[in-house]
Amino acid sequence: MTIFSRIIAGEIPCYKLSENEHFIAFLDISPLRKGHALVVPKIEVDKLFDVPDEYLSGLLTFAKPIAKAIEKAYPCDRVSILTVGLEVPHAHVHLIPMNRTEDMNLLNAKLSLTKEEMQEVQQNILGNL
Repeated sequence: MTIFSRIIAGEIPCYKLSENEHFIAFLDISPLRKGHALVVPKIEVDKLFDVPDEYLSGLLTFAKPIAKAIEKAYPCDRVSILTVGLEVPHAHVHLIPMNRTEDMNLLNAKLSLTKEEMQEVQQNILGNL
């Protein structure tokens, strides 16, 4: 069972942004920028393009209002979507507010936010959903 499956099952807490029967979105706990979120299908499949079509087609529709809320909460040129998937063997995408290409580099230093700061980011995004 992956860490994402454990989050979905409620075994591990997260800073949840949105959830439906097929997907969950929550803040990345090691964000590149404030507002960095993850969107995860609730089925445990390692590679994004192995996810069943009905999930794959719904992923962007589910992510869209979250990306728009991130953009309002943390003004940026755009919220980009990034798929890497090597760090957790459970398909997922990153939503990252960005102003320049370098903002998307996963090798950049991660922010170290306190619990209170993470809750503030969560509330800022939720207030724009």
